[in-house]
Amino acid sequence: MKTNLRYLLMGVLTVVTLLTKAQQLPINPGPYKPTDESLKEYKYPDWFRDAKFGIWAHWGPQAVPRQGDWYARGMYEQGSRQNKYHVAHYGPPSKFGYKDIIPLWKAEKWDPEKLMALYKKAGAKYFVSMGSHHDNFFLWKSQLHKWNAFNMGPHKDVVGTWQKAAQKEGLKFGVSEHLGASYTWFQASHRADKTGELAGVPYDGADPQYADLYHTKAAPEDKAWLTTNTDYMKEWYANIKELVDTYHPDLLYSDSGLPFGDVGRSMLANFYNGNYAFHNGSPTAIYNCKQGSDGKWVQDLERGVQGDINPYPWQTDTSIGDWYYQTGQKYKTGTEVIQMLVDIVSKNGNLLINVVQTPEGDLEPDVLKIVEDIAAWMPSNGKGIYGTRPWKIYGEGPSTIKENQKKGQFSGLADTRSYQPGDIRFTTKGNNLYAFCMQMPEGDVQIKSLGKTSAVNDKKIVGVSLLGSKQKLKWKQEDDALIITKPANLPDWTVMAFQVELR
Repeated sequence: MKTNLRYLLMGVLTVVTLLTKAQQLPINPGPYKPTDESLKEYKYPDWFRDAKFGIWAHWGPQAVPRQGDWYARGMYEQGSRQNKYHVAHYGPPSKFGYKDIIPLWKAEKWDPEKLMALYKKAGAKYFVSMGSHHDNFFLWKSQLHKWNAFNMGPHKDVVGTWQKAAQKEGLKFGVSEHLGASYTWFQASHRADKTGELAGVPYDGADPQYADLYHTKAAPEDKAWLTTNTDYMKEWYANIKELVDTYHPDLLYSDSGLPFGDVGRSMLANFYNGNYAFHNGSPTAIYNCKQGSDGKWVQDLERGVQGDINPYPWQTDTSIGDWYYQTGQKYKTGTEVIQMLVDIVSKNGNLLINVVQTPEGDLEPDVLKIVEDIAAWMPSNGKGIYGTRPWKIYGEGPSTIKENQKKGQFSGLADTRSYQPGDIRFTTKGNNLYAFCMQMPEGDVQIKSLGKTSAVNDKKIVGVSLLGSKQKLKWKQEDDALIITKPANLPDWTVMAFQVELR
C-alpha cells in the first residue's frame, strides 16, 4: 500500500512539474490558457468553414535535386534511391552534405504575385506557405536560427513575401511547421556509410559546428516521430512562437498530432491569444494537426478523407504529386482534384492541396494545366462549394458502399478514387441543395435520395437547374428517385452540379 502511494505521489509530482514547466513558457496574454478545458472554448471562424479550398507551397531546398520528398534524410541513407543519386551527382554525404545543397536553392524564377493571382483564379480562398520542413531550414527571416532563406539560398523572406502576395489577392494566409519531427527525422545525418571506401567516416551532420542545422545527436531511445527531449521541445516552442508572433498567420499547421503535451498546449494558447489580440477580438485562427478534435482545433488527414460527415470542420492535406519536385512524377488530374474537393466538402471538410513548384519556383506546363482546369470549373460550380454545409447525408452511389472504399495512406479513406455515373455528392446552402454528379452521366440522372418516398428528404422540389448552363431541364420526381433528363448540352468538365430548389 505504501509503495502504491509512493508511485501515486510520484505521478502527481511529475504532472505538477510538467504543468509548471508549461506555465513558465512565455504565452501571449488573452482568453486562452494551456489547458484542454480552456482550449475547448475555441470557436471555428466562419472564413474557414466557408472557404473550402486552399493551396499550399510545400517548397524549399529539398526540391533542388529534383528527387522528391524527404531528400534531406534520404541522401544520408546508404543504398537508397536518393542516396545513390546524391553520391553520383554531388559526392558522398560525408563530403557534400545537405548544408551544401541549401546554397543551390536560388528560387530565381519565383514570381509570387503571378502565382497567387493564378491560385485565386483557380478558386483558392486561402494559401499556406511552408514555414520549415523536417530539414530544419526556415523559410522566414528568423532572429533565432541562422539557417533561413533570408540569410541563405534565395536570400528572401519567403514566408513574408508569400504573405504579402496572398493579402494582395484577398486570400487568408497560413504557415506549416514540420519542426517537431525534425529532431529525430534528421538523425540520419549523424551516421556514416556502413560499407565501401568511406565506411565509418561520419556524415557532416556529426560535425559539432553544424549542430544548429542538423541538431545534436539524440539519445538512442529517442526514435519516435516526436522527440522526448525536453530541451528540443523548448527550442521548438521558441521557434514556433517567433513564427506566429512575427507574421500573425490565419492558419498554423503541424505535421503531427498536437506536439509535446503541455508544451503544445502552450503553443496553441499562444497562437490563439496572439491572433485574438491582432484582430481586435475577432479572431481568424485555425490550427491544423493530425489528431482528432473535440472542438479545440481542425483535424487534418494527410492524403486521406473522412468516411462520412464529421460534426467538426476538418481538412485533407495532399499534393498533386510528390511533396517536392521529382523528375518524371505522375500528377493527379484537374478532374481528380475537383472530385476530391467535392467529396471532402460534402463531409464538412476543406481541401488543402500542394501545387508542386520547380526548384526555381515556377510551374511546369503539366502542373499549370491542372491549375487551369480547376480554374475553368470553379466559376460555374463554386456556388455549390463555397459557404455550403453538409446535407443530411454526404452522397449516394457505389462509392458510398464500404466494400468499394479503399483506405487512405495514413488515415481515413483514399483521397482520390474512380467514380461511376451513379455517384452523387450533396452540399446545401439556404433553400438550395447541390447534387454533384461525380462522373459524366451516361443517361438520365437518377437521384434516389430525392424520390417522393425518400426517408432523407421531406421538402418539396420546386426547381432544378444545371450550374453553368442556361438550358431548361426536364425533370420529374418519382417515388424512388428524382429523374433529370440528360441535358442536351453537357458542360466541358466531368463533374456536373445540379441546383435543386427545396421548399
